[in-house]
Amino acid sequence: MFKTEETRAEMRILPILLIAVFTCGCMVGPNYKRPAVAVPAAYRGAETATSMPASPTGASSFGDLKWQEVFHDPVLQNLISTALRQNFDLRTAAARILEAEGELAVARSQEFPQVNGTAGAARQKTAPNRILPSFTTSDLQLGGSASWLLDFWGEYRRATEAARANLLATEYGEQAVRVTLVSEVATAYFQLRALDLQLQISESTLKSRQASLKLTQIRQQGGVASLLDVRQAESLVETAETTITDIRRLIAQQEDFISILLGENPASIPRGKPLNQETLAPTIPPGLPSALLERRPDIREAEQELVAANARIGVARAEFFPQIALTASGGTESFELSRLFTGPSGVWTFAGSLMQPIFTGGRLRGNLQAARAQEQEVLFTYQKTVQEAFREVSDALISYQRSREFLTEQQALTQTLADADRLARTRYQGGVTSYLEVLQQEIQYFTAQLDLAQARLSELTSVVQLYQALGGGWQ
Repeated sequence: MFKTEETRAEMRILPILLIAVFTCGCMVGPNYKRPAVAVPAAYRGAETATSMPASPTGASSFGDLKWQEVFHDPVLQNLISTALRQNFDLRTAAARILEAEGELAVARSQEFPQVNGTAGAARQKTAPNRILPSFTTSDLQLGGSASWLLDFWGEYRRATEAARANLLATEYGEQAVRVTLVSEVATAYFQLRALDLQLQISESTLKSRQASLKLTQIRQQGGVASLLDVRQAESLVETAETTITDIRRLIAQQEDFISILLGENPASIPRGKPLNQETLAPTIPPGLPSALLERRPDIREAEQELVAANARIGVARAEFFPQIALTASGGTESFELSRLFTGPSGVWTFAGSLMQPIFTGGRLRGNLQAARAQEQEVLFTYQKTVQEAFREVSDALISYQRSREFLTEQQALTQTLADADRLARTRYQGGVTSYLEVLQQEIQYFTAQLDLAQARLSELTSVVQLYQALGGGWQ
């Protein structure tokens, strides 16, 4: 393209002017500041954690441990690993991150000039007339154009800030899904092992009751026991059989639920350690409540959503100010290809414009009001999320302490009822009491055994709940 000395001087000054205009711009709207939240000095129920042994890894909180350090059962570890690879909720959350990355790239692109290239060719033949003969003409064009809406008021930079915060919120959201998934798999597995233990207890009880029924039938045939005793013994056997049938139903349904968590079709689930042999990582103090704001991904997600809402106020505020647009185009045009790149064929234009909103029917004020209201909504959501997190930790600490106490008491109760059941059978066989006493003691002992399995499950699940409430599982 042919350029005169004056043109070259203008082209050298133009970038300097553009940079000066752009750097003098400002960003309207409020800058983000983390809102103050009421952080308790200690968790309610934390007094029960002061006696908990310290972690061998030196972690300051139970939530700092990796899930492999919390769940020691190799089968459970394999199930969690499978879920983290295949679970559809987690894969969906990962896809949202890619979507947010694309949205950030789109938002950031508005800060830069948009450049386009053009090319064209045309050939035309005219019909002859009385004055001119027929002739053919050609038109060849090659050029480019650029346009730039200067971000003088920071509208596009605020939009980029909001998109970047949305990306971070999406990433923290994926971590929150990961925390929930680890806890759900562990809890579901412990529930399955508890059902297995209850099935084992029920089958053992059924065998004992069947043997007792045979003995009662022999005694009835010998005239020592009554037909009522036989019917009562039969009722015990039938109760155990119905309980076994129901537990097997629950086991199959629990296996289906775990399969879905693993991202697989319903199938049987492998077993590891029995419920009574499950060991968890040494329980450690929950740590400082203020650290929970940084550890829990759902809190971090809510805060980034607040950052994005705050930035969108700046976007709405910038729309009140004039928009400065710069456009430029240049290229060559010739009727012959050989002269397309010669000096005289060069053409260029440069223009600037300013547009100031004057009357929009309340649209701009409405957008600003909506952005400010949305920021307040997200702020309240953030504050509620923080409070809910403190409540969940407190509930988990209390649940852990009370479940351990209940387990100890249930163990003592089960042992007492076992002795009473044995004594009632001895008294019946000695003819001292009726079979009704055996029936009552047998039912109470059987129920106590099932409750003991449930108490052990409650202890394990309370530890899982504490781990989840402290934000563990995403590391």
